[in-house]
Amino acid sequence: MNGPPLNIAASHVGTRALGPGVRSVVWVQGCPFHCAGCVSPGWIPDRPARQVQPAELAAELLADPRVSGLTLSGGEPMGQAAGLAELVRAAREIRDVSIICFTGHRLERLRTRPPGPGVPALLAAVDVLIDGLYVAALNDGRGLRGSSNQRVHHLTSRLADRGHDFDHGPRTAEIAVSGPEALLIGVPPNGLLNAFDTAVDAVRARTSPGREHHHER
Repeated sequence: MNGPPLNIAASHVGTRALGPGVRSVVWVQGCPFHCAGCVSPGWIPDRPARQVQPAELAAELLADPRVSGLTLSGGEPMGQAAGLAELVRAAREIRDVSIICFTGHRLERLRTRPPGPGVPALLAAVDVLIDGLYVAALNDGRGLRGSSNQRVHHLTSRLADRGHDFDHGPRTAEIAVSGPEALLIGVPPNGLLNAFDTAVDAVRARTSPGREHHHER
């Protein structure tokens, strides 16, 4: 019997912008933090988006045989930790993927005062956790962190020796267009977000209906 579905804002198969190797990414809907300068404000409200069973989503995310890892973001992944733990379990039945997860919660709080069911199970499945709230004034334009106060925790050694500099490496971003939607995938290098918004607004002004756009990390 299937459990409750995941409520996801978006997903994307095959990116090199969110960790080492070719990865697929899922962004959950809903976040309790409301960080100033959030790049995806439309994904903050806790409202229905796409409802999908974890096993079904796992098959979608691993449809590309090049995919060697999953990146979990949002929104706030720990708000749907039980479903994401099931997603990882189902994905690893298909392929032994690595897992990177973003969260606004600090690791210490997740371990001592989990904010919801499934957090210990998800932490046990994650290889790299990037924790802490986004602070726009501390966005130094480097690494997979959104701002320098955020921390990179290698919860396993799996990705520690892959040569990927999570803290200080250059940022990359990709733009995916599907129908009326444009997605900016990755932690945007400084200046790219404004350029992306300007370009999308220009397209929107010339088309009807306008193209929707989201900023992803």
